[in-house]
Parts: sequence; structure tokens; C-alpha cells
Amino acid sequence: MVSFNYENLNKKICLVFFIVSILVFIFFSVSSYSTAISNNLSSSVFRLHVIANSDSNVDQELKYKVKDSLINYMNSISINSNSKQDVIEIAKNNLDNFKKIAEKVILENDFDYPVSVEIGNFGFPTKVYGDITFPAGYYDALRVKIGQSSGQNWWCVMFPPLCFVDVTSGVVPEESKENLEKNLTEEEFNIISENNPVSGFKFKIVEIFNNFTMKLASK
Repeated sequence: MVSFNYENLNKKICLVFFIVSILVFIFFSVSSYSTAISNNLSSSVFRLHVIANSDSNVDQELKYKVKDSLINYMNSISINSNSKQDVIEIAKNNLDNFKKIAEKVILENDFDYPVSVEIGNFGFPTKVYGDITFPAGYYDALRVKIGQSSGQNWWCVMFPPLCFVDVTSGVVPEESKENLEKNLTEEEFNIISENNPVSGFKFKIVEIFNNFTMKLASK
């Protein structure tokens, strides 16, 4: 007759329970950390999202012309703004103007695509602006959809103003960095700006978790 070793079974159950508890603890710790970082980043920036009619060369070129005109206008009316909320309020009050500007550019280039303009909270992929990188996540943004809006997207940050960053030089203006630093903790700013193993690891944690939650939300 084979005897059953309950003591060994209990030890194995306790070990499995311990491992599962550790994994659950790690998951919720990562979740809390990523959520806190993401929420504060999201609450500190206002972005621009322009979607082209299609991926054809002419539609993509038109997209860039539209975004240039919109950025020039936004910069002219928000030059004295020092907070995200100020910029959003200005954008809300000028939605009709944004639409008219986009429509004007489209007509000047011999197209008749309709345009829709809205402010909302949208999902963004990880994007690099010079030496600043924002992880994937949900951000407040001014979204402009051209025509069928089935082409490639164009993203930038309207506040702090990073839309004119020279990506070839890889440098963000100091004034823009100062605005970011004012609204972020030291760790949050280091995560998106520092190029070192520790900050890179933390950034990757936030990026992976945000991509995971965004995929779940899209199902």
C-alpha cells in the first residue's frame, strides 16, 4: 500500500501560494507605479493629433501642411500661456477657427476633404521628441481628422511646445523642458528625459504596462 505524504503536499501548496502571492504583489506594484507615472504625465501635457485622409503621398503631404498651419495658429494665440489648462481652454474657444484653417489649407491644395476637429482623451503610442520620450498611454489632445482619416497619424506636444523640435539635432528647447519639470516630479522627468539604464528600465515598465492596458481597453 502506497502511503501519501501530506507533509510534502502541504509544503508544495505553501510554496505555490507564496510564489503566487509574490507575483500578485509585483503585478499590483507595477500597476500602481505605472498608473501614477502615466496619470501625471497625461495631466501635464496637451497634444496634437492629425490624421491624414490616406497614405498616398499627396494626402500625407497635405497632412503636414495642415499641421503646420494649425501649430502656427496655436502658437500665436497661446504664446503667453503657462499651463496646460490655459492652452486647452484657448483651444476649446478656437475649435471653429482650427477647422476653418484646416479647410482653407485643404482647398488651397485643390482638395475638398471634410474636416472634423475635437478635444478629447486619446490613446497614443510611444513617441520621441528630440531628447524627450513620452510612453504610450492616454493623453488629452486636439484631434484633427482629414477626409476618411484612414492614413498615417502625426503627433506632437502642443503644451509644453514641442511641435517644432528639431529631431535631427535631438534637442528640446530649455524653456519647454523647464515647463515639463515644473509639472512633473523629478523621477517622472528623469524617466522621459534621462538616457541611462535605471530610467530606461522604469520607462520600459510604464510603456509595457500602458500598451497592455490599451490593448485590453480596445477589445
